[in-house]
Amino acid sequence: MPQSLSAIPAILTTTEELAAACARFAAHDFVTVDTEFLRETTFWPKLCVVQVASRDEVVIVDALADGIDLASLFELLGNEKVLKVFHAARQDIEIVWHLAGSIPAPIFDTQVAAMVLGYGDSIAYDQLVQRVTGTHIDKSSRFTDWSRRPLSAAQVNYAASDVTHLRDVYLKLAAALEKRKRTHWVFDEMSVLTSPGTYRQAPEDAWRRVGGRVRKPRDLAILIEVAAWREREAQSKNVPRSRVLKDDALTEVALQAPDTPEKLGAIRMIPKGWERSKGGLDLIEAVKLGLGRDPATLPRIAPPRIASNGASATVELLKVLLKMVAESQGVAAKVIATTDELDLIADNDEADVPALHGWRRELFGEKALALKQGRLCLAIEKGKVTALPR
Repeated sequence: MPQSLSAIPAILTTTEELAAACARFAAHDFVTVDTEFLRETTFWPKLCVVQVASRDEVVIVDALADGIDLASLFELLGNEKVLKVFHAARQDIEIVWHLAGSIPAPIFDTQVAAMVLGYGDSIAYDQLVQRVTGTHIDKSSRFTDWSRRPLSAAQVNYAASDVTHLRDVYLKLAAALEKRKRTHWVFDEMSVLTSPGTYRQAPEDAWRRVGGRVRKPRDLAILIEVAAWREREAQSKNVPRSRVLKDDALTEVALQAPDTPEKLGAIRMIPKGWERSKGGLDLIEAVKLGLGRDPATLPRIAPPRIASNGASATVELLKVLLKMVAESQGVAAKVIATTDELDLIADNDEADVPALHGWRRELFGEKALALKQGRLCLAIEKGKVTALPR
């Protein structure tokens, strides 16, 4: 029998219990989902708890229970007939991607919906719950150790309240989106969250997250190889990247190209004595691989952009226009366009950026181009910025 939301949430510890619950959830048009995990000491998140709620039931899945098989849960998350509702879904989806090799779909992210409805940029869950439902969430259990067993009553109640409040938030946001004819705006945004490319962590792409001062082809070639080495080490040992080597150390290695233990040991960021360890020797081999790379095979790094006075002024005007549009339409500016996108629009009327496509173009992009081309001007009326045709 489905469990009433007013009862103590059920904690599922067996494969059979979970399969039965998922079969019940599959009969609903939507479920709300959240996860509790640990990641401080590992590369891959350690899933501890999954909480799921429908309109009339909430369950707590003990993902660490002996022998439990989560296959039925992953099947539910992939059920195209059931909408899965998350808040700030990316980390939750990353966990599913790592464990099951699949991505929940279809999904609805209440953080994105909140931005579309003008609740601000990337609003925190507890703030959204309070603003939408008037309920204050007790966050005292948020950072407890979710891997310890048994779970405390406070932890269970906290986990359950996350998805029951999420249900109430979803229903109100969905109604507001429908009323303002913006539902499709949110679902357009879900394509990034449901793309496997968002979650793949290929070692050959790891250099992109390091950044830093690397510009020359030789330095870039080394950075690509040493970052790939670190990524493989972190993944294979299941430790955070920084436990292998910190970003600033990687950057210095790329810039100094140490090809002997003595040269590696001379770099200040390298722990004393580490240069002769297996890790140190493997890193030196990665440096040598980088030195041997053909520059023609390297990805292109755009040079630092130095805006002219005219382009800089254009970007500033576009920022004012963006803020005006965001405030007048009740949409978070961040979800319409980023500063980088405004830079690109200032340079190119046909820039391939989201702000010049779909609903964003209709809302802001056309006005941005008109402002650039002198067909629109900004003025102040009664203390507010307004756009006027020229």
